[in-house]
Amino acid sequence: MIQIFKTVEPGNELVQIETIEKGCWINITAPTEDELNMIQEKLNVNPKLLRDPLDEEEKPRIDVEDDQIVIIVDIPYVYEDKDRDSLRLETMPLGLLVIRDDYFISICAHEAQVLKPFINRQVKELYTYKKTRFIFQILYNNAKEYLKYLRQIDKRTEYLEGSLHKSMRNKELFKLLELEKSLVFFTTSLKSNDVVLERLLRGKYIKLYEEDQDLLEDAIIENKQAIEMANIYSTIMNGMMDAFSSVISNNLNIVMKFLTSVTIVLSIPTIVFSFYGMNMHLPLANSHLSWLLIFIGTVLLSFAVVVILNRKQLL
Repeated sequence: MIQIFKTVEPGNELVQIETIEKGCWINITAPTEDELNMIQEKLNVNPKLLRDPLDEEEKPRIDVEDDQIVIIVDIPYVYEDKDRDSLRLETMPLGLLVIRDDYFISICAHEAQVLKPFINRQVKELYTYKKTRFIFQILYNNAKEYLKYLRQIDKRTEYLEGSLHKSMRNKELFKLLELEKSLVFFTTSLKSNDVVLERLLRGKYIKLYEEDQDLLEDAIIENKQAIEMANIYSTIMNGMMDAFSSVISNNLNIVMKFLTSVTIVLSIPTIVFSFYGMNMHLPLANSHLSWLLIFIGTVLLSFAVVVILNRKQLL
């Protein structure tokens, strides 16, 4: 899918247009080969720069070819895993291309949530022809997206923590493991993005304007904060995984101990009644109150065993 936007006067309003014009923003999402060929031929884009961001294994980097530059960063990617009936948090590459200072292209293999505020006109001072500022705005918003999803991971961890206190199943541990994997993806991507941001700050690849440099520095600060949060949550998660695996095992041991004690108590009446079911002379066997006396004696004996087990904390 290809969407074309441009900031127009008066009021610098962002509008969607049908044809490619200078100063426009071309947003490409999950493109077909025909769409890629059309963009490549019409704008004379280097095919490598255009297709590299579509590789899900592509690492964040900056690449320059003549008068074209691509900035690849990792962005959060949320999707529903139908097999496990859960939401998965991972990362994927987003390519930001500047073509001869005439066109700006964003390209991604899936729908990029980080671009939605721009498409929905929720970002102030958005100018498609000011490509440096536009790139920094996207990078800043991307760092904020990471922080948002990290807070969601923290909330889901707290919910699972409450469930794990009384759990004897592995289901909650598997969910924690998924969150731990998400944190690994986030931490790795954030560190790679940090390298790209620091390289942009040097002003070697794209021209830095004084009014835009503060925005880039803010993006770097937000990205570093996200890295710190991801590291803290990873440390907490590792400790929780170890602690709660022991908790689940301990909960199971408590249940087994209780069931064993109950079995011991219930075996006493079975033994007594089995003896008096034998065809032989036993105490009280000939008394017309034998059943009552035996019942009361069995109850008292079972109660005594319960008291003993309880004092030994086996019940």
